[in-house]
Amino acid sequence: MNTLVVWDERLLRYNMGDHPLDPVRVELTMDLARRLGVLDRPGVVLERAEPATDAMLATVHDPDYIAVVKAASTGRRINLMGLGTTDNPTFAGMHDASALITGATRRAAEAVWTGEAERAVSVSGGLHHAMPDRAAGFCVYNDPAVAIKRVLELGAERVAYVDIDVHHGDGVQEVFWNDPRVLTVSLHESPRTLFPGTGFPDETGGPDAPGSAVNVALPPGTGDSEWLRAFHAVVPGVLRAFQPQLLFTQCGADTYRHDPLANLRLTVDGQRAAYLALRDLAAEVAGGRWVASGGGGYALVECVPRAWTHLLAVMTGEALEPALELPAAWRELAAQRRPGHPLPETMTDGGVTSYEPWVPGESPDAVDRTIMATRRTVYPFFGLDPHDPRD
Repeated sequence: MNTLVVWDERLLRYNMGDHPLDPVRVELTMDLARRLGVLDRPGVVLERAEPATDAMLATVHDPDYIAVVKAASTGRRINLMGLGTTDNPTFAGMHDASALITGATRRAAEAVWTGEAERAVSVSGGLHHAMPDRAAGFCVYNDPAVAIKRVLELGAERVAYVDIDVHHGDGVQEVFWNDPRVLTVSLHESPRTLFPGTGFPDETGGPDAPGSAVNVALPPGTGDSEWLRAFHAVVPGVLRAFQPQLLFTQCGADTYRHDPLANLRLTVDGQRAAYLALRDLAAEVAGGRWVASGGGGYALVECVPRAWTHLLAVMTGEALEPALELPAAWRELAAQRRPGHPLPETMTDGGVTSYEPWVPGESPDAVDRTIMATRRTVYPFFGLDPHDPRD
């Protein structure tokens, strides 16, 4: 088995109703990937998800919080521990749906660590805002954190978590803030302009884990080339220094230029380039051991299915050609599910993914100031020179 894809339609039950986090984005992703043959490639195995038990959830979440989630799942009106809000409305079966997603992501990480698979994907996962004692940002249970905890239980000494969602990966950072075994890296829109208001460069880890948190807070309007310049100026250096035994990536697609909840300007071409870069880094620093989850993404038809189908393609073998036309049957399904939404015709937006490598002082724009702020703050923890672009 080269790639494990943990998936079945029960994962669509994480459904908050009339809410931005609509499971149709996952449904359309898996349908598109199937129609393009991505899921039928040699070495790809689809496996049904199994729910995380209370004991598994309790490796990250407080038992009292799990009990409240269960109570809210019966239809009771509860406004407690982050539940019952506009962001996190309660719904019938919420605990079961959340535990199933968590179990799927945990299984993906376990399979890669034990050598059952080289890579594994949990597209429905990536609920990175959930805190140990409360829901936040559309997230009930923090499946990436539970998955990483499992890998640590199995003996991992160094795990790197790279979060490319437009929102800061605050929940995962919080869980591993003082754990030197886990490096959390997040590239996100500036917390000055976007939820959750954290992820500044000076957030670098707890007293027992200095340098274990790396934050790249990008200015609104950052596009493909600038995002890729920032990524390559920071992420490879810290990963090479940390030498993780496994790479876990949260691949939220809400960096998209038309995402209704954020202000970055990436195309699906830029997102595809990010997945290719992560693949290469996993091969270089983690022996190819790579686990990927979904995350945010609210351009439900225009972006997310294409972005995550590119992700699945990169995880399972060769990247898809950007100019590939979308199947007519998929476009018909998308039109049925989300009538009136713009329907893309190909797997590309025509984005430009070339970028000028970062050199300090040569292009002193807002993105370069962001790069330098992060490098100046965190690079010394790794024995790296913040001013040397070779690091």
